[in-house]
Amino acid sequence: MIRQLRASRWLAVFVLLFYLLSPLAALALTVSEERKIGEQLLFSVRRQFPVLDDPDISQYINTLGRKVLATIGPQPFEYRFFVVQSNQFNAFAAPAGLVFFYTGLIEAMNNEDQLVSVLAHEIGHVVSRHIAQRLDKSTKISALSLIAGIAGLALGVPGLSQGLLTGSLAAGQAANLQYSREDEEQADRLSFGWMQQMGRNPSAMEDMLKSMRRVSRYSMGSEVPQYLLTHPNPDARLGYVESLLDMLRHKGTPQHYIKTDNFDFLRFKYRVLVQSSDLDNLRTYCTMASTAAGTDKEQQIMAHYGLALLAAEDRNYPEALNQLALVREQYPQKEILEIDKTVLLMNSGNYDEGRRILEQAFRRDPNDVYGAYQLGKIELMTGNYPRAEQMLQRVALAMPEYPQVYYDLGQLAANRGKEGVSGFYLGKYNLYRGKMKMAKQYLVRASKDTSVPDKVRVEAKAILEKLKELEKET
Repeated sequence: MIRQLRASRWLAVFVLLFYLLSPLAALALTVSEERKIGEQLLFSVRRQFPVLDDPDISQYINTLGRKVLATIGPQPFEYRFFVVQSNQFNAFAAPAGLVFFYTGLIEAMNNEDQLVSVLAHEIGHVVSRHIAQRLDKSTKISALSLIAGIAGLALGVPGLSQGLLTGSLAAGQAANLQYSREDEEQADRLSFGWMQQMGRNPSAMEDMLKSMRRVSRYSMGSEVPQYLLTHPNPDARLGYVESLLDMLRHKGTPQHYIKTDNFDFLRFKYRVLVQSSDLDNLRTYCTMASTAAGTDKEQQIMAHYGLALLAAEDRNYPEALNQLALVREQYPQKEILEIDKTVLLMNSGNYDEGRRILEQAFRRDPNDVYGAYQLGKIELMTGNYPRAEQMLQRVALAMPEYPQVYYDLGQLAANRGKEGVSGFYLGKYNLYRGKMKMAKQYLVRASKDTSVPDKVRVEAKAILEKLKELEKET
């Protein structure tokens, strides 16, 4: 049985590679069709794996993505970047500007430049439309299924891939792996150039590819990591990137790169790891990193940040505040640490000081979604509902796919006696958690409830229509 499952999975891989890598004579998908596929893909991903929608995590990775995109120029898609909770060593660029990073890959990164190198590589695949160009415009239905199959394969869910690829198994033609290497070379070349334009050291690409090669060699004889299925041959990629670096050195032109401040990256990494890894192992690692002689100073300080998060997970808020104070002492200019302090104060019941800090932070930067969300939460907890709604709606506007903000808005509406509106928000909460059946139940009720404002009922109907359309196409 196990052998049959493995054989089925590799058959799905084989068919996938054929479709992904064969240059089809038919026209590629239009941008509009690609957007539609991306929409369905995102729902598929959310059904299969939890996405870390924490405003802080999302804000960081999307800000970093926009920095790369600023060097490229106008794009036909609104790019969105997500962190998926999975120990898979993987990143995946989907059609329509959706880019997914897996917590297993983030764990293997040491600095922000390495993250930028992978992020830029994935953007390179989207900009070049490597997937879309291989999908036959005349068979849109199978193309949609195929794309969802790609997502399933990239996510490491073979059942999803196999089910969706069933109608395509008759193809059975050889995969053109050379073309795949050309795709990777093009994405690496674009990434290399964009990193230079950003003032980032492209040698970070070399470091990441060496890590991928180690993973590849370690995996020999066991299950191949998902990244190496969708991004094959790290040795060839490493050789190509090393040749680009050699060309730079032989030019003799001095290269001046930004000295990256890794505070934001390490803070992001620890927040990701606390939500995705074994906490006992992480605690051991942070303790050792915070005290070990010879540890990089930046890494040593930020290990205390990891210990603060771990203490908060244990509800040991005094210890969490002590560890955070050690970080704040070294980074007094990092105002985001004040918001982190507020979260700890809020969770320990100290609302007054937390509100004061958050109001100051909001006045400094009204666009900080993390701070706005925490302010909305504290106002909700203390019964200041008009201010809570103002802040939470601001977050929903900035992060329209963040499930928790709709749960909070639903709770807020219920507290104000608006049960119909509360149901609408719970519909959206379940929608973005991938719980489609429950989402539809709430939204249908909201769309028919005459006590619900017209604007909300219209939105509920529009979402139901969109879901019906997406279901029809898959």
